[in-house]
Amino acid sequence: MDGRSGYFQRSASRVSPRIRRPWRLAAEVTALIVAAVVAFPLYWMVLSAFKPEGEIQSTEPRPWTGSPSLDSFRRVFQQEDFGRYFLNSLFVAGVVVIASALIAFLAATAVARFRFRFRTTLLVMFLVAQMVPIEALTIPMFFLMRDLGESVPGVGLNTLGSLILPHIAFSLPFAIWMLRGFVKAVPEALEEAAYLDGASRSRFLWQILFPLVFPGLVATSVFSFISAWNDFLFAKSFIISATENSTLPMALLVFFKDEGNDWGGIMAASTVMTIPVLVFFVLVQRRLVSGLGGAVKD
Repeated sequence: MDGRSGYFQRSASRVSPRIRRPWRLAAEVTALIVAAVVAFPLYWMVLSAFKPEGEIQSTEPRPWTGSPSLDSFRRVFQQEDFGRYFLNSLFVAGVVVIASALIAFLAATAVARFRFRFRTTLLVMFLVAQMVPIEALTIPMFFLMRDLGESVPGVGLNTLGSLILPHIAFSLPFAIWMLRGFVKAVPEALEEAAYLDGASRSRFLWQILFPLVFPGLVATSVFSFISAWNDFLFAKSFIISATENSTLPMALLVFFKDEGNDWGGIMAASTVMTIPVLVFFVLVQRRLVSGLGGAVKD
């Protein structure tokens, strides 16, 4: 019986890879197809940015170009105040990322480590806040920024503060929910050991807990950065007359004209807008993978 059972086991080990291989091949092919479908719009955007005007306006579009041109990029960089718009977007996104990460870290630590009244209610409110569409809150936010600007200088309409505050507010619920899991995953025994060694609460918070949950901070920062960088709705609604405080998405409006849209300029400007996002992903990709993969384990 032992010899026969060993024979069946060896036979199963030879057959099982053959059985699993078609399923694995199908999964890989499906993943490649999905990746191609997702990447094709980006490829077409970059291709259109390098196409000459004649090929863009052609009635027979081709997925390649025989004569790449930089004319569209020249028109983009020759646009007045394009560099200022770029710096404004970079400033808004940077402030939103740093401020939302720090506030979310402190708030997540509070709801994960301390017990207080209405803690569960507060967490549920964070979750409900994620369900409200931003478009439904644009008009109330407009009046709020208008009234707030009368009492607090620098945060009213036509200022970069009117873009920073809403994005911080909308990015905090998701960040707090995500970081809460990371903070809870840090063993309480580690905190007790730090206190026994003479560490204060603030020292444990910034020198021990903060590095451990840093991957989660990176993961939430990516979403905050993309939301603030690609924002068009708030920039169009809150920056009314002070065009010097406009952000990069507003620069795309220059290429939409009554006599005909400049699709080459639109695609070139969109390509330029995508580069900082790609650079940000490259810089944080390792931390991002570990952050999305899970929290600290005991």
